[in-house]
Formats: sequence, structure tokens, C-alpha cells
Amino acid sequence: MAEAVGTRLADPDVEARLARLDQALETLESAPGPTTRSATEAVALLTEVYGEALARVLDAADEQLAERLADDELLGHLLVLHDIHPEPPERRAARAVERLRPAVQERGGDVEWAGVEGQVARVRLTTGGGGCGSGCGGGGSEVGDAVTAAVLAAAPELTTVESLTEKPPAFVPLTTLRHRGAP
Repeated sequence: MAEAVGTRLADPDVEARLARLDQALETLESAPGPTTRSATEAVALLTEVYGEALARVLDAADEQLAERLADDELLGHLLVLHDIHPEPPERRAARAVERLRPAVQERGGDVEWAGVEGQVARVRLTTGGGGCGSGCGGGGSEVGDAVTAAVLAAAPELTTVESLTEKPPAFVPLTTLRHRGAP
């Protein structure tokens, strides 16, 4: 089985082929006529049959294999595309947030999953920590964009991501605090 893995496409090669496929489909859809309709119908039917085949594989898989299939980035996207992913969108989105958390913490912030309401994912995002102040150059916006992209990639059924942004508390030296009645 190890030999078969060596013949698989690397992720960048898969991404390049998907980009080329998008271009080919756009070109095809822009051409008028019955040949275009036949070709797009063929693509739709092929996609539907492949989705059915993938669903049958998932039906035959034990829980451990189903998890491994769903964890593969390409297969996970195909399972979502065909509406057969074994995990609910909320769990996939929460896992995406947890995977991003160390990177957000390295930038002086934090991100936590806050749940889903309707089709809206909610995350609690803390930005600007670590003494960064206002000189960070909009890092909070970049972090928020990265969180949104990761959540919607993991769970495209969700329509948007709402960041419940929190600013870290300002540092107040204890020596500046006075007790009531103190001079």
C-alpha cells in the first residue's frame, strides 16, 4: 500500500488541477449552444455518480475509517460537496478554530469557538494582546479574516462568521490603585 501513496498527487498538484478545472468549466459555461449544454450535463451527472460512489464508501466504512476520510482535506471537501460529511458543520468549524488557536496566540491574541446560531458561526476573538498597542498595523483584522476563511472552508454550509471581538484589559499597575479611605 505504501507504493500507492507515492503515486498520489501532492496537495499543491491537486490545487493546481482544481484551479484548472474551474477555468475549464468557466470557459465551457461561457460558450453557447447545445454542445455546451450536453457537456455541462455530463459533468453534473458524473459528479452525481461519483458522489453516490463516495457515499457508498462512507456507508461501508467503520467509524475509524470514516473519521480518517473526513479528516483528509480533499476528501472532507468532497464529503461536504455531496452533503454526506459524517460530522455536523458546527463540529468541523470548532475544530478549525482550535487548529488556528496556537497561531492566533503567537500573535498576542486568542480565539475560542462560541457556537452556531442559525447559519452564523460565532467565535470569541481577542486581539492586540502582548503589549502590542495600536502599533500592530491591523493584525486583528488579518487574524479575523484568517479565522473566517478557516471556518467557512471547514463548514461552507455556514453563511458567515461573527467575531465577538474582545480587547484585553488594560494593564493597571497595583501601585496606582488606592483603597477607600487611603490617603
